[in-house]
Amino acid sequence: MRRAIAAAVMGNGMEWYDFGTYAYLAGTLGAVFFPSSNPTVSTIEAFAAFAISFVIRPFGGFFFGPLGDKLGRQRILAVTILLMSGSTFIIGLLPGYGTIGILAPILLVLCRMLEGFSTGGEYGGASTFIAEYASDRRRGFLCSWLEFGTLSGYVLGAIITTGLTFVLSHDAMISWGWRIPFLIAGPLGIIGLYLRLRLEDTPKFRKLEDAGEVSRSPLKETCTQNWRPILLCIGMVIVYNVIDYTVLSYMPTYLSQVLNIGDTTSLMIIVILMLVLMAIITFVGRLSDRVGRKPVLVGACIGMIVLPYPAFWVMSQGNIFLTMAGLLVLGLLLVLLLGTMPAALPELFPTRVRYGGFAIGYNLSTSAFGGTAPLVLSSLIAATGNNFMPAFYVMAAALVSLVPFLLIKESARVPLRESGEVQPQEA
Repeated sequence: MRRAIAAAVMGNGMEWYDFGTYAYLAGTLGAVFFPSSNPTVSTIEAFAAFAISFVIRPFGGFFFGPLGDKLGRQRILAVTILLMSGSTFIIGLLPGYGTIGILAPILLVLCRMLEGFSTGGEYGGASTFIAEYASDRRRGFLCSWLEFGTLSGYVLGAIITTGLTFVLSHDAMISWGWRIPFLIAGPLGIIGLYLRLRLEDTPKFRKLEDAGEVSRSPLKETCTQNWRPILLCIGMVIVYNVIDYTVLSYMPTYLSQVLNIGDTTSLMIIVILMLVLMAIITFVGRLSDRVGRKPVLVGACIGMIVLPYPAFWVMSQGNIFLTMAGLLVLGLLLVLLLGTMPAALPELFPTRVRYGGFAIGYNLSTSAFGGTAPLVLSSLIAATGNNFMPAFYVMAAALVSLVPFLLIKESARVPLRESGEVQPQEA
């Protein structure tokens, strides 16, 4: 179980190390690949490249998810971490706009698209992997370690980025310093690949193989017989991704460009927040095992309808401690989802199509509402001049996701589904 968690966490951490690093360096990457006389325009264009990778994520979900149900979870997860780390490493080698002109942003976008395609099979597979290894009574706790890996990846990316911005001059960062975090992805990916290659596949999948019950057409079976849980997954993931990418990816830019807090200070604030979330996330997983997934998810959703506006108002008062207090409110709402969803989402699907159903539903929602969040929020603030637009965006997402949270039936301590039959709560 420990080896399974370590292998899954390492890959997920690698994924979010890449996304976090790109988000934290958005201003620098904008200057390198999208130079403009207006820094805000360069940043928005850099976030557009960030968002483009999410357009292709569903294609990765449709490709890798059903393969994971047909060939096994372990094999596909080995491929996804190899593609993720390799494409991130290549970004660190790319010449900038000043060297090769328009070809530079084109190559950056292509690398981001490869990353998006590979990550389309990562999160659903990693969650499925841990869920199918875990015992029924501790599934929430054990699956919460996956998001511990998410936060670890963000923290590592933020610490490296903060250290570089503190040590290097602005010109040095533009010239070569920005490459270092991306190049580090190479050795990290090798470690993750090694861990995944040493694992056997999950007991649930091996049981299917031994019984000769592995689906021969998992994509068709997923889409025709399990569209109800896919729709539930899409709805649940909307608020999950909106607040995740708002707090962890967009907030460094919001703090520096909207609230005029220094870049280094902004990153340090986010690092402190993530360390706090890492300290409590597994306790949230335990809580979901004890009181149930549904109460935690519904409670978090209601909190995200009521509290974001006050939190952003507090953050805007020009006091660093009030800013941290407002961020902490958003972070605590986020961690309720981070600690619960990695168990709740795999529990929607039967073993035969769990990887594919999860990957398809999750990535369709993430493509539309997750990776686009930084671009949407930057554009909304620029268009309206209203610095509270991120609060309204989170609140709207929470209103939508509250419906599927109320519709799902409690799944804590319930055995994972083996058959493809529709459960009563999905009818």
